[in-house]
Amino acid sequence: MIDIDSLVCGYPGAPPVAGPLTFTVPDCGITCLLGPNGVGKTTLFKTLLGLLVPVSGSFILDGRPLRTYSVKELARTVAYVPQGHVPTFPYLVRDVVVMGCNPSMGELARPGPEELAVAQEQLERLGVSHLASRPYTEISGGERQRAAIARALVNRPDCLLADEPTGNLDQDNAAHAFALMKKLIGEQHGAMIIVTHDMNLARQMDRCLYLVGGKLSDTPPPPAAA
Repeated sequence: MIDIDSLVCGYPGAPPVAGPLTFTVPDCGITCLLGPNGVGKTTLFKTLLGLLVPVSGSFILDGRPLRTYSVKELARTVAYVPQGHVPTFPYLVRDVVVMGCNPSMGELARPGPEELAVAQEQLERLGVSHLASRPYTEISGGERQRAAIARALVNRPDCLLADEPTGNLDQDNAAHAFALMKKLIGEQHGAMIIVTHDMNLARQMDRCLYLVGGKLSDTPPPPAAA
C-alpha cells in the first residue's frame, strides 16, 4: 500500500529532519515505528498524511503518487490518531467522533442518522458510549484518547497511522484499544503504522522499523555505552 523511496522529511526553511528513507508497508498487517524522541517519527507521519510536502523522494500510496490525491480522497484512505489532543472548543464527544465521517460526506452536508449510528457504534466498541453527550473538554486525557481512536476508525480507513495511541491509557484499556484497532484493520485487510515506546505493544506487531539518526533500519540500534 505504501511505497517510500529516498523520502526526505522536514519543514520549509529548516534543515531536513529525517531521510532519505526507503521502505514499503504492505497492504495488510501492522508496522511499528520505534526510535528515541526527536528523531522525526511525528514529522514522517505528517508527511505521510500530506500535511508536509516531502523535501525530496517519492511517496506512492496504493499505486498512486500522494500528490494526485485530493484532500478528501486522502482522508478517506488514511486516518490518524494523534499522540495527544488538547481540545479548544467544547464539542460533545459524539460530535467529535462524527467529524471522522466528513471525508465520506458531500460538501455542506450535515451528519444524518447513518453517521450518528456509526459514531455511536465506535464509541460503544471503545467503551466510552456513556460519554457521548459530555463536552470533549470535560473528560479525562485517557477518555479523549479513546474518543480520538473512535473518530479515526469511524470512516473505516484503508490505512491507520497512530502516534502513541495508547500512551494515555492504563494497561487494560491500552490492550483493549489496540486489539480493536488491529481487529478492524484486519477485517478490512488494511495496514496500520504505530509509533510507540511500549515494548510490550511493539512485540505484537508484524514488523518493527527503527528510526535513529534520521535513518530507518529493520534491526534495533546497539545499546548506548554506559
